[in-house]
Amino acid sequence: MAGGRRAAGLALRWGCCLLLCCAAAGGLEVSMPAVVEAEAGGTARMECNFYTPENGSSTSISWFYMDRNHRVRLCRIAGSELLEENVDYKGRLAVGGDRALSISRVTVQDARTFVCQVGEGSHVLGENQTRLHVYKVPEAPEIVASSGGASVQSSEIPEIARCVSRNSFPPPNITWHKNGEQLQPEENTVKMPSTLTRESSGLYTVSSTLFAHVTREDRHSLYHCSVHYRLRGQRRTAESRRVNITVFYPAEHVKLQVLPSSALVKEGDDVKLVCEADGNPAPVFSFFKRGLDDVWHDLSSLTDTSSGVLNLHDVNKNSSGLYRCQTLDLDDMRQLEKDVELVVNYIEGVRVKMEPSSPLREGDSVRLSCNAHSPLSLDYQWRDEKDRTVAKGNQLFLSNLTFETSRNLSCKVMAPSVPGLEQSKRVAVAVEGKPRIVSISSPLYVRQDEVVNLTCKAIAFPRPSVHWSVNGTAHEYVEDQHIASNLTVRVSHDLLRAGAMCRVSNALGVSEEHIQLLVESIRKDQKIPESKGVIIVAIIVCILVVAVLGSVIYFLHKKGKIPCGRAGKQDITRPEARKDKIVVEVKSDKVSEEAGLLQGANGEKRSAADQSEKYIDLRN
Repeated sequence: MAGGRRAAGLALRWGCCLLLCCAAAGGLEVSMPAVVEAEAGGTARMECNFYTPENGSSTSISWFYMDRNHRVRLCRIAGSELLEENVDYKGRLAVGGDRALSISRVTVQDARTFVCQVGEGSHVLGENQTRLHVYKVPEAPEIVASSGGASVQSSEIPEIARCVSRNSFPPPNITWHKNGEQLQPEENTVKMPSTLTRESSGLYTVSSTLFAHVTREDRHSLYHCSVHYRLRGQRRTAESRRVNITVFYPAEHVKLQVLPSSALVKEGDDVKLVCEADGNPAPVFSFFKRGLDDVWHDLSSLTDTSSGVLNLHDVNKNSSGLYRCQTLDLDDMRQLEKDVELVVNYIEGVRVKMEPSSPLREGDSVRLSCNAHSPLSLDYQWRDEKDRTVAKGNQLFLSNLTFETSRNLSCKVMAPSVPGLEQSKRVAVAVEGKPRIVSISSPLYVRQDEVVNLTCKAIAFPRPSVHWSVNGTAHEYVEDQHIASNLTVRVSHDLLRAGAMCRVSNALGVSEEHIQLLVESIRKDQKIPESKGVIIVAIIVCILVVAVLGSVIYFLHKKGKIPCGRAGKQDITRPEARKDKIVVEVKSDKVSEEAGLLQGANGEKRSAADQSEKYIDLRN
């Protein structure tokens, strides 16, 4: 029953017209649809409708199908019972409540004419027939582009693509399209032969091949095929994917360019000359350069003939000139060529002139002039050792020169129109003169037999030499026009007495400086007034403490808290002091001062023993 419902959804109940047949005896009208459609594998339902005025209980229905104009009995229906079932359709027939006959698992062999005959006993009351159409929707078409491509110069019509549609019934039609427009066969231009194959299943496979001449513009064309079939009286279409084919055509134009742009090429750059042709496949490329004698020199040894690229490394001004790219099409031996001018920008001959050119002395002035050669407009800058801009322009004026202003300068020449194109020239502005001592370690405080470093620093040009008046180990350090000498010596009595002399000399003169050495103890004596002040403050504090203590003892004595008899007297003193005195000892808190000499108020030296203790009498 489920198969019957599915067939009812797929089949047409009635055709465009009904075939009416009248029985010879009773004139019974039997109505049937002219055409019933069913999908292969589905269920076909064929109705056979008639009307009998009597009870009609003895009426029967016989079904036949036509095979080469011969009727073959299919089955007989009495009431709602199916009798005498045909062997070929056994298990596939069923009768509905309205006496409609259903055929399940329809195959393409079932596409034939079926006859419904109504009778009573052996008497035929009427009959009619219907045509069963079986269909199978084709699979999506498959398209394969020609792997060999197509040439515009081909004398034969080249193959473009093949299209196949499988498992359809009845056989469909295939059409071809280019860029969405349907193609039509044209003699000697477009052909699309097709082949039809019936499979063992009864389904059809249709294939078609497109042959067509192509042009250069077809390298961008998209081709596809469409399969057309009918379903339930309507035209349906299934399309394939779009494909593009390889089109071969000769070159018509050649382009030759310099990368980077020729206007920005400078000496030292790597340059590419790229030659491009609009043919497919690419032609053979050759490169040439015109010499000074107007003869073209072959550069093919420097290139790959298939790439169309000429690489020039670290170019210079001699690389400038006219270059030519030549193409050769191997199909028709046609040649094309294109020229390009390569200009290598450069700066050369940078030189710096110094006026006056004679040796410079302190206080002199000098003018520096910078010049260079280039086909471009140039800018000039003056820079110091730290690459800082000192001035702009091709001239620099320096006045009142000193040793300190001596330095190395550079003239930087730039071409603003070509980024990165620049050259530099260094010049040394050296001021000559006799040495000038700028730093010396004097006075120097030392101790007897101590090892010390004596330092002497001078500036001069030409480079001077340093000599010491005493023997020792000397180390020299040179930076620009400065020279520094460190002398390591041991302090002796003679060195303390005479000191040391630093003598710096060059071809233009001599400078000397004396280094004085002082005993370090003298510096310590200078700190005595500070220590003396600390001692005075300590004494004052102690006196105040003793006074407070005396006041307390006196108060207790008056109150009778302390007995006054001789046996009851108590001594507050040091063991060596007198018994009738109260002595408070004050000691210095600086141990280091006991080792040195302390001066009195009048400048006299006092021993540490005299100053280490002080005694103050506390009397009533």
